[in-house]
Amino acid sequence: MANQPSATALLETSLPDLTLLSKGKVRDIYSTSDQSALLFVATDRISAYDVILNNGIPTKGQLLTSLSLFWFKKLAHIIPNHLITSNVSEMPPEVQKYADQLEGRTMLVKKAEVVQIEAIVRGYITGSAWAEYKKTQTVHGIPMPTGLVESQKLPEPIFTPSTKAVQGAHDENISPEQGSLALLLSTSLVSNHLVISILAAVQLLGQDLYNQISSSALQLYKTAAQYAESRGVILADTKFEFGLLPPSPAAPEKRQLILVDEVLTPDSSRYWPLKGYTPDKPQPSFDKQYVRDWLVASGFRKGLESGPEGKEGQGWTIDEAVVQGTRARYQEAVDLLTK
Repeated sequence: MANQPSATALLETSLPDLTLLSKGKVRDIYSTSDQSALLFVATDRISAYDVILNNGIPTKGQLLTSLSLFWFKKLAHIIPNHLITSNVSEMPPEVQKYADQLEGRTMLVKKAEVVQIEAIVRGYITGSAWAEYKKTQTVHGIPMPTGLVESQKLPEPIFTPSTKAVQGAHDENISPEQGSLALLLSTSLVSNHLVISILAAVQLLGQDLYNQISSSALQLYKTAAQYAESRGVILADTKFEFGLLPPSPAAPEKRQLILVDEVLTPDSSRYWPLKGYTPDKPQPSFDKQYVRDWLVASGFRKGLESGPEGKEGQGWTIDEAVVQGTRARYQEAVDLLTK
């Protein structure tokens, strides 16, 4: 059967003895008997333009998890992260019973309050940044040098934060100045409800935390980009997410900033092959741009999030050739970066 490979993708987790707290575009998040930890499970679901597609990419969850684990270890000297363990045998007993389903695609992580900004760092001008630059010679409101061409390396990486959107909505780009006024925290790692006003957030967190996030994100990007280039891969841009740990009894007024969620995967980053890189045109990629391009070519546009024209409500199903091509690109990126 032509669609057999997609049938093996894990689109839904089934852990009946655990409480499902959140079902995101890719990850399912569960509570455990460890009150200070959460279970992250990376499924094989894939989204494009904030739309979850009907079929997934087989083994994508394992590939994303393995790459996140690689980067968490490699970048730990810059900032701590939320990883406790990826070894199912070291997780609570109620988790271990689902080892067959979870092996290779799950992480036990520290609970944290997520800072409601996606910390986007761009080292090359492409995508929405290129579209804006052509109109205004700015990127997220930041003036850029004249004469840049598509896919060109920027003189220095730039921090272009985005507000975090609820599922199904689009993230909103904001300027760095606006970002310092949008450090809104959710009540937990899995909630999207805003519990404090912008003014209260600024009073509580202030410019210092924003500066800490932006400087950490830039340092993470520069370190990762330098390593990736040594492996024949360009890291064009990426998205980091940060959280705050609960205060400790020894320092009740201080909360540690940590790196959370996934990190530097093809879902959250734009990876290009270094070989053949030529500015002034779009680049081939190791990320889900391949899926985005297919979706647009298949007729996707704003207003058709629920399915093709005339088939609204049925969702979007990726062609099998695109499934296979996407998986191959993800696998190649992991191999180049980690082996």
